[in-house]
Amino acid sequence: MSESSVKPADPNKPADPARLPDAAAPAGKSEVAKADLVTLTVDGIEVSVPKGTLVIRAAEQIGIDIPRFCDHPLLDPAGACRQCMVEVPDAGNGRGMPKPQASCTLEAMPGMVVQTQLSSPVAKKAQEGMLEFLLINHPLDCPVCDKGGECPLQNQSLSHGYGESRYEGVKRTFPKPINISAQVLLDRERCVLCARCTRFSEQIAGDPFIALTERGALQQVGIYEKEPFESYFSGNTIQICPVGALTSAAYRFRARPFDLVSTPSTCEHCASGCELRIDHRRGAVMRRLAGDVPEVNEEWNCDKGRFAFVSARGDDRITRPLVRENDVLRPASWPEAIDAAVRGLRAAGAEHLDEEGNPIEGSPYGVIPGGRLTMEEAYGYAKFARTVLGTNNIDHRSRPHTLEEAGFLAHAVAGTGLGVTYRDLENADRVLLVGFEPEDESPIIFLRLRKAVRKKGLQVFTVGAQLSYGSAKLDATLIPAVPGTEASVLANLPGEVALTERSVVLVGERAGIPLGTLTSALDLVHATGAKLAWVPRRAGERGAVEAGTLPNLLPGGRLVTEPTARVDLQAAWGVEGLPAETGLDADAIFAAAAEGGVRALVVGGVEPADFRHPDAVTRGLEEADFVISLEARISEVTARADVVFPVSLIEERSGTFVNWEGRERRVTKFLGTQHVMNDLRVLAALADAMGSPLGVRTVEEAKRELDELGPWDGTRADMPARDRETAPEPGEGQAVLASWRELIDDSRGADGEPALQATARTPVVRMNAAMANGLPEGTPIKLSTDGGELVLPLAITEDMIDGVVWAPAAPRGSRLSTTLGAVPGDVVTVTLAEGIQSDPVEGADA
Repeated sequence: MSESSVKPADPNKPADPARLPDAAAPAGKSEVAKADLVTLTVDGIEVSVPKGTLVIRAAEQIGIDIPRFCDHPLLDPAGACRQCMVEVPDAGNGRGMPKPQASCTLEAMPGMVVQTQLSSPVAKKAQEGMLEFLLINHPLDCPVCDKGGECPLQNQSLSHGYGESRYEGVKRTFPKPINISAQVLLDRERCVLCARCTRFSEQIAGDPFIALTERGALQQVGIYEKEPFESYFSGNTIQICPVGALTSAAYRFRARPFDLVSTPSTCEHCASGCELRIDHRRGAVMRRLAGDVPEVNEEWNCDKGRFAFVSARGDDRITRPLVRENDVLRPASWPEAIDAAVRGLRAAGAEHLDEEGNPIEGSPYGVIPGGRLTMEEAYGYAKFARTVLGTNNIDHRSRPHTLEEAGFLAHAVAGTGLGVTYRDLENADRVLLVGFEPEDESPIIFLRLRKAVRKKGLQVFTVGAQLSYGSAKLDATLIPAVPGTEASVLANLPGEVALTERSVVLVGERAGIPLGTLTSALDLVHATGAKLAWVPRRAGERGAVEAGTLPNLLPGGRLVTEPTARVDLQAAWGVEGLPAETGLDADAIFAAAAEGGVRALVVGGVEPADFRHPDAVTRGLEEADFVISLEARISEVTARADVVFPVSLIEERSGTFVNWEGRERRVTKFLGTQHVMNDLRVLAALADAMGSPLGVRTVEEAKRELDELGPWDGTRADMPARDRETAPEPGEGQAVLASWRELIDDSRGADGEPALQATARTPVVRMNAAMANGLPEGTPIKLSTDGGELVLPLAITEDMIDGVVWAPAAPRGSRLSTTLGAVPGDVVTVTLAEGIQSDPVEGADA
């Protein structure tokens, strides 16, 4: 990477051994037979490397840095910049070469002698000449260039170039900048034609919308006239650019590198677990870059993780507690707000009594933490619910879910530790995707799958109604399934999907919507020996499962209904009488609140629109006797809350995210504020005031307690038997809805960055040509249910199953859950939008 990345900042820095072929890994990681090694001499030092190793890598192994611009260990060699020239003299074995060679494309050969700039005047002169050539037209605008201070060209001009320029002509100029996309800007005169950006786009992301055009002195980075640079990974091209040719619209001219403080942390947007380098100044985040963790995100991240960090930093940020008085929320002090919350919780418990003063069946409390929390804070909610409120009515799943999914998580996920890994994906022979679109729902999984497809011939199969854009880039094979019938399709896979012990089945959180799908997935892996992994969409979901924020699970995978598990936890927590019955899930909690069964709610950062039935969530919030909201910004929940506690942003808290692998990823606090606390401290303060101390007040204490508890090694949950859902049967003019959340959509986590939002894919309704019945693409199509309607332009998708239409779950400014009240597998009516005169959609009313 370029100097703006976390670890491989210096382009002269030796590559990490994890970047080398498996055979080049240090002893103990990979055993290399001597017959597979070749020995060469670099600057008089013998070095043995695996066959096929490039000379530039061989030099790195003995600490010799050869300057370069186009070379990148994760990209295929190009030999574009010619900066890494070395001399290969004749050593009497026929390995000599008459002219300097580019070491980034030259393979090491037995007996080869290589002389770098350190020992060869010829190599030194060649490198100096290339630098002089690159600077002929390069503008000397370092003081205003965003790359200034962290620029490899700048550094190498000082370390390997001439002190003065002999060029006296007029430098080439271009109009600047031009928008490759809304987020990425190009200054063409700075480009040194290294082709890093174009190779990344084609080889890594699979989005070849940019390319080198023209030839000779006119060569430049160009874009397709009719296709914008639409890529979820475009920000990586900015980071690996070795000069200031590519810049970010969000960061351009905002700061100088030497004014910034850098802190490593983990991305909060999905379950990939990406390492980030967060650059901040004077209490504000300036930019986020991809970190270098070979076992997780390598050196890449998605644009959402890179650019979506502005939300909740504006006028809607809550910085003081709020208490409802005369039906209006007013600012209050922390002690006043805590007292008000305690009164409300106690009143809810007191009112949950019959006429004789005996407790009414069921708990009066419900706790909904949401999936945005670190594992330690989720643990705080789990412990608060059980030890302070005495309830198992707790569920972090603020999304469509089923009771079957809760059983699946208890049986196959909770307490299982590190399971299937990114390396397993790269080494798999086949990967089966079920209810999961990697590019949208876990982008780094997508990049790893694409890498394995390109380099190892991995076969990818996806169970769904169509081949998505991302699946097409994986050369995936579609296993047709009408939404809602995935269980029966998994039970009757075609013969071409011959899973083995090297295969992996990836089930997304959407696989938990249709009944029977998760059970069928488990049956499949048990029958074939394949590995199974669950990939949630939110960063905090896996950690929340481990922390016990489910109605059937205690921390570490302990079952609520298992007496020995409760005894184990009671001893650790120093309490007695933990509730023994499975609690209500999130949907049931809100339904009970609407009916008066649950009287008080503790809600931690959720949105009604994320649920299967948003209206039911809103109704539960409005009908509950008392609502406490822990939130960072004004929301639909805070608008209905009785007490609101402001909580910290991701950069203001520390803790641990557990990614989809089960790997712990550290979140680092580097900014602070005097007015807000993290969720754990708020819950600890409430517990103290309730007279039942939580026992943990800090993230460190919570993590230590979790580690001491460890995973449960006793009885595991049996997967509950579930009947397969019957196939949906659309009537005349109807179709079955397919849908998922796209990476960049109507998310409150990304709503503060307009340049990022402008890169979102155009929302469309997709159907096959037969269903479209001659309608041209772009025709407005109306999807409707009893709950509402949505109009989007038509897009023809040839491989879409008959009787199925696809629409994004959260197009900008809308949600299917609120506009249609529908989830995948529901039936919708498909018609032309009013006022359109054309042939009707097949089977639909005009």
